[in-house]
Amino acid sequence: MKPIRIHYLQHVSFEGVGCIGQWVARNQHTLTVTRFFANDELPSLSDFDMLIIMGGPMGIYDDGKYPWLTKEKEFIQRAIEARKTVLGICLGSQFIAHAMGANVYPNSEKEIGWFNISLTKDGGRSKLLSDFEETFPVFHWHGDTFELPAGAQHLFQSEGCKNQGFIRDNVLGLQFHFEVTPESLNEMVKHGQEELTDGKYIQSAKEILAHQQLILRNNDLMFTILDRITRHIN
Repeated sequence: MKPIRIHYLQHVSFEGVGCIGQWVARNQHTLTVTRFFANDELPSLSDFDMLIIMGGPMGIYDDGKYPWLTKEKEFIQRAIEARKTVLGICLGSQFIAHAMGANVYPNSEKEIGWFNISLTKDGGRSKLLSDFEETFPVFHWHGDTFELPAGAQHLFQSEGCKNQGFIRDNVLGLQFHFEVTPESLNEMVKHGQEELTDGKYIQSAKEILAHQQLILRNNDLMFTILDRITRHIN
């Protein structure tokens, strides 16, 4: 694979690219970042081939608390219109859905912890997910969800949240965290203790950290998706 230029958007210090960094290094891609919490500048669209938008505890409509959200939403929309390859994770998937004209809103239940997702009919037919298991556990940490953008394929669903992933052309949104590593998992739990309350789909910190054996398989699936979604860039 020819090296590509990847830029990612990071909203809080404890939610970086996780295992995606390993994939970047393995394939000798370049990786740059805009850290909104550190007031970094956004790049020119011509400076990257792929955009990755990470998660965070804020919502996409929290512009009053985080003024940079307005600029970020405009930037993401321009990247999609420029036909960049775009991957959004958790909050990032909500940004993408919003940029594509879909509604983003609070889900009926928060989903925090290791819970199963399942392929939809479209997901089962998707070349992107060929040889994926029909149902498997992934790590979740979200309270909001989204409607599917017009023309998008619905890829994943769970018992607690219907719309867990979608793809349209070269733009992919994943509501969950394939990229989580032991280090990032510990950081998310450390910084999100106040959200670990009683809930049907909320696990305790102890439960979350007890399932770290699931991380390796999740990371392998992340690598597979990254390989497949970036093939056309070359």
